Amino acid sequence: MAEHKFYPYTNNGGSTLGLRGADYAILAGDTRSTSGYSINSRLERKVFPIEDGSSSPNSHIALSVVGFAADGRDLKERLDAMAAAYRYRHGKGIGITACAQRLSTLLYQKRFFPYQLQTMLAGVDGSGRGVLYNYDPAGSCEERAYCGAGVAGGLMVPFVDGQVGTLRESLDCEVGEGLVRDAFRGAAERHVEVGDYLQMMIVTKNGIHEVFADLRKD
Repeated sequence: MAEHKFYPYTNNGGSTLGLRGADYAILAGDTRSTSGYSINSRLERKVFPIEDGSSSPNSHIALSVVGFAADGRDLKERLDAMAAAYRYRHGKGIGITACAQRLSTLLYQKRFFPYQLQTMLAGVDGSGRGVLYNYDPAGSCEERAYCGAGVAGGLMVPFVDGQVGTLRESLDCEVGEGLVRDAFRGAAERHVEVGDYLQMMIVTKNGIHEVFADLRKD
């Protein structure tokens, strides 16, 4: 008799990369969604602004998720709801430090059936300093200067290591943006599950600026 097993998850491919500077943070991801060697979508976002339902949103926080796409959408919606509740209770938008702690709590609450994701949170704090947090599935987090995740994270981080070196605190935003572009272009040439478009969210004290760029389509 054949034994049948059900596994509720799949890895939908793609990669994300986070980088922070003295007064900015960048979260980026490709838009290709895969199942094995099949392409489900060429426009699946992996980076999102945190929205709290304000009539005039000016978010200073961005979230990246890569892994199982449905889990990523659910986590984003839960974090948005938490941010909306914070604004309702306190009369102001949530800061990056409080949001990072709440995200850690959300992930920890799911520790017995965890989200199948690699997660990063980026923004600027009250003093205008760029901040980047990297999370494990159970909610433990670490502040990082740069971090990669997903199928090509292991390709991109060594590249950033060699380019950034000891200059990460003084890395200009324009230079950081170019570095992220180069990292993804190289990853797309070397990994079949990375490609189509690059989505970048650049967070500064003035808000979030979203940029799209072409990657390899085949």
